[in-house]
Amino acid sequence: MFTVSRTPELKAVLIASGIVLTLAMGVRHGFGFWLQPISQAHGWTRETFSLALALQNLMWGVFGPFAGMAADRFGTARVVIAGAFLYMAGLLWMALVDQPVLFVVGSGVLIGAALSCTAFGAISGIIGRVSPESKRSWAFGISSAAGSFGQFVMMPVEQQLISVTGWQNAFFILAALVVIAMIPMTFWLREPPVVKAAGREQSIWEATREAFAYRPFLLLVAGYFVCGFQVVFIAVHLPAYLKDKGLMDPTVAVVALALIGLFNIFGSFYAGKLGGTLPKRYLLSSIYIGRSVIIALFLLAPLSSWSVYVFSAAMGLLWLSTVPLTNGVIAGIFGVKYLSMLSGFVFFSHQVGSFLGVWLGGYLYTKQGSYDTVWMITIALGVFAALINLPINEKPITRAQPAMA
Repeated sequence: MFTVSRTPELKAVLIASGIVLTLAMGVRHGFGFWLQPISQAHGWTRETFSLALALQNLMWGVFGPFAGMAADRFGTARVVIAGAFLYMAGLLWMALVDQPVLFVVGSGVLIGAALSCTAFGAISGIIGRVSPESKRSWAFGISSAAGSFGQFVMMPVEQQLISVTGWQNAFFILAALVVIAMIPMTFWLREPPVVKAAGREQSIWEATREAFAYRPFLLLVAGYFVCGFQVVFIAVHLPAYLKDKGLMDPTVAVVALALIGLFNIFGSFYAGKLGGTLPKRYLLSSIYIGRSVIIALFLLAPLSSWSVYVFSAAMGLLWLSTVPLTNGVIAGIFGVKYLSMLSGFVFFSHQVGSFLGVWLGGYLYTKQGSYDTVWMITIALGVFAALINLPINEKPITRAQPAMA
């Protein structure tokens, strides 16, 4: 049986990983503020910038399992260091490159790889390994709350940087901030000592085959696709949608995205806390159906700054609250030895959804002149995800050889 010794380093790991996640997720969530200034500066349609962000999300998912394997094998700290430098390179690329194909491909690969090394997939393994089982769901909730706190803090910072220094200089400042703040945190991301029982251990490839042959894992993968589609479409296209509808004050969009981050601090924390006592599949199903209801009510209600704020607060409660529950289900079924890798595989599905959400938003807007169709797809997908999460079996998988656990 694979186990890890429990040490007092959980607090240090949560603080250090929280700062990494705050920056990684906070900077990424603010990219929507660059959609219009970059498109106008280069004479691009919204589809070009949307495709760049879509590719970032897709590459985040593609690199996720490999970053997870590296974190499980070599330690989270080394992976985060690599991610910090990749993040810096990606931000500089977005600031300096004005050829559309190079912009899309370069920023997509660099930022995508950076996020795979600094966001939830790579970080989840060390949190799971240093957390006692009784506190694991709670710890995942804390880390998800840190990502939401980053969105709350960084939204106004990024918008203000663009307004005061210009969109290019804003990228330069963020590139420096990412490296200066993330690298010192890696000194506290120390893996706990591993205690191995006698017998043959499960290999990476055996763990991968086991997961993809297990129906509950596949259902989790399918549900997480919907999560990515919904949140990234809203995060990237909401500011432009509000302007199209006549809410020209940029402060409304800034406050809206900040409210999503603020309320998801509480949503993620309590989702993790509830996940320690209630079936996680029911909580996940409730989150997805709740999102669909909230979106439908937002579209039906008269649009005003206050309706936007209410929508953002309600969505914020459900925004990243799927993350601690999903990671908790994976850890509960398969254990923590390959948690980063398996979370990376599930997150790949999330990022395929993100890719389609952000790209389809730009594509259909270009073709139809509105976001109406994408909003309808977003609602329907939420209902689908709510249904497929219900039959997930959360019990630990039964293995023929206990030594492979």
